[in-house]
Amino acid sequence: MNSVLKGAAYVLAHTPDMVLHNGTTQTTEMVVNPESEYLKKLPEHIRSFEDAVAYLPNQTYIGNMTPDELAQHPQPWVNEKMEGADRHGKLGEIMPQDEFLMLMQVCDVFELLFLEESFVAATKPKFEAHELMDESILSKVKPGVPMAEVEKFVKEEHAEPLYHMGKLVGYVKRAHDVDTNLSAHVILENLVSKASCVLALLNLVKVTGIDKSEVEYVIDCAEEACGDMNQRGGGNFAKAAAEIAGFSSASGCDIRAFCAAPTHSLIEAASLVKAGTYKNVVVAAGGCTAKLGMNGKDHVKKDLPALEDMIGGFALLISENDGINPELDTDIVGRHTVGTGSSPQAVITSLVAAPLEKNGLKITDIDKYAPEMQNPDITKPAGAGDVPLANYKMIAALAVKNGEIARGDIQKFVDEHGVVGWAPTQGHIPSGVPYCGFARQDILDGKINSAMIIGKGSLFLGRMTNLFDGVSIVIHKNQGKQPEAAGVSEEQVKGLIAKAMREFAATLAGE
Repeated sequence: MNSVLKGAAYVLAHTPDMVLHNGTTQTTEMVVNPESEYLKKLPEHIRSFEDAVAYLPNQTYIGNMTPDELAQHPQPWVNEKMEGADRHGKLGEIMPQDEFLMLMQVCDVFELLFLEESFVAATKPKFEAHELMDESILSKVKPGVPMAEVEKFVKEEHAEPLYHMGKLVGYVKRAHDVDTNLSAHVILENLVSKASCVLALLNLVKVTGIDKSEVEYVIDCAEEACGDMNQRGGGNFAKAAAEIAGFSSASGCDIRAFCAAPTHSLIEAASLVKAGTYKNVVVAAGGCTAKLGMNGKDHVKKDLPALEDMIGGFALLISENDGINPELDTDIVGRHTVGTGSSPQAVITSLVAAPLEKNGLKITDIDKYAPEMQNPDITKPAGAGDVPLANYKMIAALAVKNGEIARGDIQKFVDEHGVVGWAPTQGHIPSGVPYCGFARQDILDGKINSAMIIGKGSLFLGRMTNLFDGVSIVIHKNQGKQPEAAGVSEEQVKGLIAKAMREFAATLAGE
């Protein structure tokens, strides 16, 4: 029987100071043009936590609005705020930077991240009041250190500075004197990814109510990778995050495939559960500091806030079929193979049309498609257009080519089968999976019967191949528990074994 999608959680961490000091667009500019007008103007375009929370796409990401409700608001959404917006949502939460720095410190198990004593004194009460931070987590909070120590390590020991509200509040030191894979910069990136993954795992427990001990396997599918000089990217973020989150019964591994990794992981998790290897598997990921402010130059040029100020994360629970939750159908899986080609038509054919045709379905038979769900507020000012819309038009064009719809019905197809984008541009974060939580609920509510989750990846970024990548899987309404195939039950097997042992004992006694 197919496995089911039993729940989904989505988290954001508002990290405005990391935009200034850790996003690669900014750090590169500091090297090549340190006196640039962009770097001078950027601080004026940083949002407050309150503004970030009230931003409609962020509220959608954590489940306080649906994509359909978001679509009712005219674009751009940047000038509109939700009245009475809450940092906590039906599917997750938005964490402020000071609490997130505290969570990063909790995730540091090698004494590499230290926070200044007055910052710890001010932030610790807030952190302790967080409903998801239990004693096992709070016990890992370290005492603060003097500012003199912070300044010394930043100035003399190649430590990466940590800022909050423009003030130096801590540092991350290097984990090795010469290994660039363990530099302070890389350790910071990895702690951010780990901490946001931990936050997603904790919210998944809250959203689904699952007992932490029931999770047997965790798959991390973020874009960061950890290791030392002897095994760059060896991992394992999954077990590292599971340890802090308290998933003591879980094992796990990392899957890396650029932006396509979440959908690859979803397919593998669904297969593991369907095979009976595990009963509950979690697919999770934290976010990337590198992509903070990635399109900042265009946003500042157009007098917009630096909208890429959010670290994203998510966690999905895949479990044994319960006859209720939507099924992950591993019979309907799209694959961009080595020989597929990279033209848009070839890609959409391999990911959408081919797996559906193989199963006797048309493109129009799927109610909703979820490809790259980037927020158009972010991408349009940067010249990348509305990414989800472009994908839907390509899918619609293929439906026209296949004779499923008329050319004049392309916009109708987009309206009926598409979903507006709302996810932060954190690489792997927008790649199909932001819709999983909404798709699950819409299927349970009877609004739709099916959805296709599509992940795409740019493998050529690693300079090892020019190939593109992509996979897809269909989620559909639960077909109900199927009757077990006729056979011998476990109790019958036990009885047969006992009978055989008695007969064997009798034979020995008669010798």
